[in-house]
Amino acid sequence: MLTQLSIRNFTLIEQLDLELDSGMTVISGETGAGKSIMLDALGLTLGDRADADMIRHGCDRADISACFDINDLPLAQQWLQQQDLDNDNDCLLRRVVNRNGRSRAYINGHPTPLQDLRKLGEFLIDIHGQHEHQSLLKKEQHQILLDNYGGHRDLTEDVRQQFQQWQQLANQLRQIREQSDEQRAQLQLLSYQVEELDQLSPEAGEPTQLEQEQKQLASAGQLLQSGELVRQISTEDETTNCRQLLNQCLQQLSQFDLNNEQWLGVQEMLNTALIQVEEASAELEHYLSRVEIDPQRLEWVEERLSSLYEIARKHQIEPDQLPELHQTLADQLATQSLSDDALEQLQQQVDSAEQQYVQLAEKLSQQRVNAADTLNQKINQQLHALGMSTSNFVANLTPQSAAAQGMEAIEFLISTNPGQPPKPLAKVASGGELSRISLAIQVVTAQTSATPVLAFDEVDVGIGGAVAEVVGRLLRELGQHSQIICVTHQPQVACCGHQHLRVSKAQQDQHNVSQIQALETDQRVKEVARMLGGIDITERTLDHAREMLEMA
Repeated sequence: MLTQLSIRNFTLIEQLDLELDSGMTVISGETGAGKSIMLDALGLTLGDRADADMIRHGCDRADISACFDINDLPLAQQWLQQQDLDNDNDCLLRRVVNRNGRSRAYINGHPTPLQDLRKLGEFLIDIHGQHEHQSLLKKEQHQILLDNYGGHRDLTEDVRQQFQQWQQLANQLRQIREQSDEQRAQLQLLSYQVEELDQLSPEAGEPTQLEQEQKQLASAGQLLQSGELVRQISTEDETTNCRQLLNQCLQQLSQFDLNNEQWLGVQEMLNTALIQVEEASAELEHYLSRVEIDPQRLEWVEERLSSLYEIARKHQIEPDQLPELHQTLADQLATQSLSDDALEQLQQQVDSAEQQYVQLAEKLSQQRVNAADTLNQKINQQLHALGMSTSNFVANLTPQSAAAQGMEAIEFLISTNPGQPPKPLAKVASGGELSRISLAIQVVTAQTSATPVLAFDEVDVGIGGAVAEVVGRLLRELGQHSQIICVTHQPQVACCGHQHLRVSKAQQDQHNVSQIQALETDQRVKEVARMLGGIDITERTLDHAREMLEMA
């Protein structure tokens, strides 16, 4: 419940601190005193739109705080815990509006975005305005009211999400099947290119390796001839070769036993040359042993290189880039084409999503039918009590094609005269009738609401007498299980409150200010008498006021 409301520099209020009780609290006051200011300020703490004009004249900012006891509200507690904003069993909402029009919001002292205020506010309070009956003329509002009354919000959301999933799959399938000729041609070209590269199967570094092999195969004969000649000159010629000549040089030098550094250096270099010549000859022999004259292999290598270069030119890339291109095109083909099996699988997914939607929507339809029957009965009872005894309210469900909101259109109809078929509210009900219809709907839906605080802002406009007394009793009954805050100008309604607040206007420092006072018994009698008799309050009026309060 709302336990405390603190207002600073808001419109006509300079400073106000209110403590509220459970049950039904009524707010009354003369016209223009600002009876709705309290609810307007409370709306700001719940995320309503802020405006610089809301700030009291001569002040820089307005500051409003509302404290709620959430001891019996597990959903609110859970939400606060999830946001890491919990503070035992108290919840403090605060809104600060600056002169530049900007505002700041806080939950339990922590800065927070407005959408969080609005989300949390759904668990705490529901405000019904005096012009709320205007929303009844909007057909889309009727579905929201019926689903809220029947407790279908979660199921309605499931239906909406399942419909979206079904439509997304169906659109995907339709787009694939309705590919244009150009898209199919592109897909066919891509498929041909991938198939061609599959057949070629290029490998990384292959062109360079083949080019080297091609050079070796093409010059194999000359290579063998020249290599053998070098071996003969180096070590194999029987008459004269490099090894023999170096040995002769070493023999000539060895005849002189000179311990001369320069002489010894020459001998060492000739020995090194002899070793290198012998090793070079051996290495050359090993290499030439692997060289073969293979015309068939040469032909294959040249054809392979020709294929690689030809496809590389076709794609305007270097031959070494063919493996990367092959992988890229294959990936594109995998993502752009679906096999018949994949299409069939997607069709099965579409059918399954549709079936799940129909099951959920049919379940929702049945619950809506049941809720509509109960709602019709309850609202008609309230309308009869509110002086519309010949009226017949109908929450009408008309089957329609599958949609996100379900498989029926919902519209509130009413007949105000016997024998007339129910018609849309806008075509039948007058302004005063709409006000009473709105009140009946609010009272009925509030009885099943999980919201612990219900605020009514002059919803009793346009009624009086016995009907106003019925309204007061209805609101007092609601106060048995919810905290009710009601702004009223009807004495019959004001008498039914458990707590009575009076709003008055006074002049302070040449400015009008609004003041709110909690009334004691005698003060309450005078206020009810004022509401009954206007300016001149007689003793008879006071007695009437006492009687009304005693009977409430």
